[in-house]
Amino acid sequence: MIENLSPEQCWELLQNNNDAVLVDVRTKMEHTFIGHPPGAVLIPWKEAPDWQLNPNFAAEVEAAVPNKEAPILLLCRSGQRSLDAAKLLEQLGYKRLINILEGFEGPLDQDKHRGNLGGWRFRGLPWEQS
Repeated sequence: MIENLSPEQCWELLQNNNDAVLVDVRTKMEHTFIGHPPGAVLIPWKEAPDWQLNPNFAAEVEAAVPNKEAPILLLCRSGQRSLDAAKLLEQLGYKRLINILEGFEGPLDQDKHRGNLGGWRFRGLPWEQS
């Protein structure tokens, strides 16, 4: 089963469960230049310029998180790529998959800007840039 938790709930889980792993499924450019939570493991779901599914995604997650009982928190820009990634990992036998609602940047506002209505950064949680 895939859980959907708020950014705040995910941050609390990461603080209280040493087995929990936050996997950032955004692109390398998003992770580096827009920012990411401290300790996030970058494993892109899709990558520019062709935006094809990362053929190594499953193998990279299995290498980073060999324990299929460990909670895996999945983060993308707004919550869609992370949900798609969670569905794949569920098929691979991972037991505790958590989609981070709102993602890192949140939904678009009326001016088509992100970061003003929700998301990890908007919620004031720790983040950094590379």
